[in-house]
Amino acid sequence: MRAQGVEIANTKSSLVDVVTAADREAERLVAEALRAARPQDGLLGEEGLSAPSISGITWVVDPIDGTVNYLYDLPSYAVSIAATVEDGGPGTMADGRRAVAGAVYVPALDELFTAHEGGGSQLNGRSIRVSEAEELALSLVATGFGYTVERRTEQAEVVRQLIPRVRDIRRMGAAAVDLCNLAAGRLDAYYERGLAPWDFAAGALIAREAGAAILSLAEHELPGEPMLIAGPPSLARDLKAEIQRAYASLPEAGR
Repeated sequence: MRAQGVEIANTKSSLVDVVTAADREAERLVAEALRAARPQDGLLGEEGLSAPSISGITWVVDPIDGTVNYLYDLPSYAVSIAATVEDGGPGTMADGRRAVAGAVYVPALDELFTAHEGGGSQLNGRSIRVSEAEELALSLVATGFGYTVERRTEQAEVVRQLIPRVRDIRRMGAAAVDLCNLAAGRLDAYYERGLAPWDFAAGALIAREAGAAILSLAEHELPGEPMLIAGPPSLARDLKAEIQRAYASLPEAGR
């Protein structure tokens, strides 16, 4: 469908937050395959397809993570699929789900990232690990921006305060791909506010199984919503402290 041209089917949170016809078709294809293979499992898809779970497993699907990149034919977009449970075990995210298996496929690069709980992470079948970075000042950090003017303004101010304290910032536009690049050691750390479950379900598992710590911003919160911070454990903690300081400096309305 990308070769045939992109058809914008709808917008979501703002006029720049688009849904393409390919998002919907990809989600339909994934849902059909999952229902055929595992009819007792549930489904949660970004574009609205859902089904209750009888087995206790729910598949969380982002048919195209990085839709704007797909729209512009930039290679950083992916299909993200995770099998999740709601048992409250270690690794539970803010939505109450814990991913036990996940895959993120980047079609433009033919890269398949996979992980299952306790089994490590792989890229095209090869084991991957997070970087060994320990010093924030020498770390390459990725982030993402929301789609509303208010959220982008807040996030830009956090980046302004953070960038003097790190090697550099990357903003590539697909949370699942960022988390997988972190898992492969291509990035040292990653953070983002405002992610949805389908944005991080598979990617966070892949990063965690590659050795990353997955943190929230506030001590009483689980990671994922409203904030996810990831990286080698000591580096993730240092990044968290810097982000906390940046948000504490914002006016109350921006926190």
